Amino acid sequence: MGDIMPRPGELTLVPARRGKPPRHLADLDVPDRRQAVAELGEKPFRADQLSRHYFARYVSDPREMTDVPASVRDALATEMLPTLATPVRHLETDGGDTRKTLWRLFDGALVESVLMRYRGDRPRVTLCVSSQAGCGMNCPFCATGQQGLTRNMSAAEIVEQVVVAERMLSRGEVAGGPGRVTNVVFMGMGEPLANYRAVLTAVHRLVEPAPAGLGIGRRGVTVSTVGLVPAIDKLAAEGLGVTLALSLHAPDDELRDELVPINTRWKVGEALDAAYRYYQTTGRRVSIEYALIRDINDHAWRGDLLGRLLNQRGRGWVHVNPIPLNPTPGSKWTASRPEAQAAFVAALEERGIPVTIRDTRGSDIDGACGQLATVGD
Repeated sequence: MGDIMPRPGELTLVPARRGKPPRHLADLDVPDRRQAVAELGEKPFRADQLSRHYFARYVSDPREMTDVPASVRDALATEMLPTLATPVRHLETDGGDTRKTLWRLFDGALVESVLMRYRGDRPRVTLCVSSQAGCGMNCPFCATGQQGLTRNMSAAEIVEQVVVAERMLSRGEVAGGPGRVTNVVFMGMGEPLANYRAVLTAVHRLVEPAPAGLGIGRRGVTVSTVGLVPAIDKLAAEGLGVTLALSLHAPDDELRDELVPINTRWKVGEALDAAYRYYQTTGRRVSIEYALIRDINDHAWRGDLLGRLLNQRGRGWVHVNPIPLNPTPGSKWTASRPEAQAAFVAALEERGIPVTIRDTRGSDIDGACGQLATVGD
């Protein structure tokens, strides 16, 4: 692994600025962009030019916008493309195929994203984005959850993570040469559905064709949640057709109350019912995320119980993604033993449930699932 940006002074505390992030092009749909530019005294088509630069060329530097008159470039960029997130450091592993970026937001808050390039028969580039600075869900095995919630991120702050990744890929700055982001997963810092409006707007910007947005395929976007039932139903009604991932981690309420505290509000059955309604409404198969924790939730009987609960709601609607727990500093829990993992998976498969063990890419740079945290980074 490698640290490819300088360290001196990089985490110097920046006094927090009060207020919301400034308005950005990515916060607005096309009509609102044109109106915003018109209110600045410019022709509305200037908004289309800015959109092409940002969403098709991944450019926000006014010096590169040569089709915009020099006399208005800086002013338009200042008003419509303000700096919201600045990379503080990149950490790389897997020969450069995995890159974690630490960002400082406009007010000094810190978040992380992780880019993962997969080669082979099905080459793809997945970007794991953050939707909140910190997280308020308080899951005890997750580093982000233990950090607490600082604030929600704006839609543009979320989108900026993807645009910068596209810029790095298009310019060949990531191992493997030029490429494009093919998948975006809302599995970084934060509970996406607790920041519903901004995440919904960000998803629109991701999937709308350029220059309205980035033109990433809807099937390549996954929104994760620990089980905010009303928000799951609301997302299903949006008609976006993105993938839903439910972070379950236990099939029984007694244990899940401890591992995922929101379960005290919406129980396992309610979360699974909402996930199944999402499938019924969208036709998109749901992913169940399950961190395997040694001697805590990795028992074969729990795998069997999970399989039974899923089958009670239907067949072919779900896919389970177990992942060995990634270690976090000070945690009393660790990953399952291989034999326990195998028995858990076998119990699910005996119930006819499709299962794929998720890999732990980025764990050596604290960039894997459950490890993102800016405290002590």
